[in-house]
Amino acid sequence: MRAFITGATGFVGSHVARHYAAQGATLRLLTRRTSSLDALSGLDAETVQGDLRQPEVLRSALTGCDALVHVAADYRLWVRDPNEMYAANVEGTRELLRIAREVGIPRVVYTSSVATMGFKTDGTVVNEDTPVSLADMIGHYKRSKFLGEQEAIKAARDGQHVMILNPTTPIGPGDRKPTPTGRIVVDFLNKKFPAYVDTGLNLVDVDEVARMHLVALDRGRPGERYVLGGENLTLKQILDRMSAITGLPSPTKKVPHSVAMAFAFFDENITGRLLKKEPRATVEAVRMGKKMMFASSARAEHELGFKVVPIYHALRSAIDWFVDNGYAPHFEGSKP
Repeated sequence: MRAFITGATGFVGSHVARHYAAQGATLRLLTRRTSSLDALSGLDAETVQGDLRQPEVLRSALTGCDALVHVAADYRLWVRDPNEMYAANVEGTRELLRIAREVGIPRVVYTSSVATMGFKTDGTVVNEDTPVSLADMIGHYKRSKFLGEQEAIKAARDGQHVMILNPTTPIGPGDRKPTPTGRIVVDFLNKKFPAYVDTGLNLVDVDEVARMHLVALDRGRPGERYVLGGENLTLKQILDRMSAITGLPSPTKKVPHSVAMAFAFFDENITGRLLKKEPRATVEAVRMGKKMMFASSARAEHELGFKVVPIYHALRSAIDWFVDNGYAPHFEGSKP
């Protein structure tokens, strides 16, 4: 099988590419001109330089492939020009699917996000059938992923063999950027987490998410969404677990959302707009934090054989990787 994979230089995508390689697939990987190829070290793969915002140049690279695995996305909670995000996550997805149809790729796996689900503020555990609309999406990232997912659903309804995966919050080794979730871990390790807000996430082992990208080709139903999640945890529970692993103190001070919002407003306007740097906190992130992002993976368990595994191993692996790669200092009990 020859698979064209987007996003392979990123966190989830690099794990996906390695799972495909382990099963003997021939890999053709999309990279950007500015991408670091560190995540692809040791991987036997052909790389193709391109950009989701210019999908037509990828036509020749897509030709002859047996599967398209579209993992790439512009994943930022703050962006100076939102149009760039929509161009990649919405228009780029629509056009990539169109080209895949035109060159005859028989199967597609599209990586969406749990961000497109209809989360509540009361901690209700949601699933793929929980009512949701574009109006429920907070911020440009969530809106662009919701609209991109709608393009994948529409393509499937029109007859294209597209499976849609909705990972929750992947955690594990190799989060080089790091992602917003990885920054939580890095900030904790660097003792830059003096307080917390009352919010919740579902953490999932990135390796299990990557495995599903291979399984979904054969077992997924076209047009169906599959939540890939792990443990539902409050932010405080996550910090406490990292404290238990590292011996570092977990913050005990809970900050009201109103205080967090004031800090985010200041940081976004001063750091982001005046200093032209990425802010540590954003208004959209605080608004999202008011909702508990708790989800069920029952459909993926039943139809795909997805495994909800305890998050300890993945969290420990992420911590060790960040320390080993210089993102944070060693702590007692870490590898020397």
